[in-house]
Amino acid sequence: MTTKFAFPIKPRTEDSFAITFAPLSVEEIYQLANEPANGAVVMMSGMVRNQTDGKPVVALEYQAYEPMVLRVFYQIAADIRQQWTDVNRIVIHHRIGRLQIGEISVLVAVGCPHRSEAFEACRYAIDTLKHNAPIWKKEWYCGQDGKLSSSWVSIGACEQNC
Repeated sequence: MTTKFAFPIKPRTEDSFAITFAPLSVEEIYQLANEPANGAVVMMSGMVRNQTDGKPVVALEYQAYEPMVLRVFYQIAADIRQQWTDVNRIVIHHRIGRLQIGEISVLVAVGCPHRSEAFEACRYAIDTLKHNAPIWKKEWYCGQDGKLSSSWVSIGACEQNC
């Protein structure tokens, strides 16, 4: 019987990956993805919205298994670099903890010489993150009676439009 060992993927020094309690900054993430060889930086910002399936959401609470999440982020970057070889920088940061309506939960940015590859790679990154990363969110709802209720959802269980 042959056993395969998965070697850890090491991130490139020019890329940036993080799981954090701190608020995310669009300007900071953009700067991390930017460099003189880029012709485009494409960024995706995921935010807490005020409803899910018609239920009024008052907050989200994110939890993650950080070592595995970072491995997923590194794999996403490796996949991107294999498919879009001109990509210069990849940035993926996700928040954990309790977030209010309108707060940014995830920022993904890709810097590349050409916009079409940057768009495609950025979309691949967020779609793959939502499908593969061990991140869970608790949705807090306010019922008609004014009482709070909640339910946990794996972001991997979200459909493509989450």
